Amino acid sequence: MASKRMIITLSEEDKSWLDNYSKTYGVSIAEAIRTGISLLKRVKYKPTYHKVVYDTSGIWKKGDGLKYQKKLRSEWK
Repeated sequence: MASKRMIITLSEEDKSWLDNYSKTYGVSIAEAIRTGISLLKRVKYKPTYHKVVYDTSGIWKKGDGLKYQKKLRSEWK
């Protein structure tokens, strides 16, 4: 994966917190930020309905999906 550099602006409080965190856990500030972004993506990112439909389109390969669905539902009766 290619990396990109960027400049960010932080409050003094956030910068101080990152400095302390980095020293406490023995990681660079950049690594702490990468870890934070990774965690944020896992916790906050929820795929939208349209993305899920797009990502899963074409998965069903066993014939007509509607016929299969009707067959399954007929078993419920």
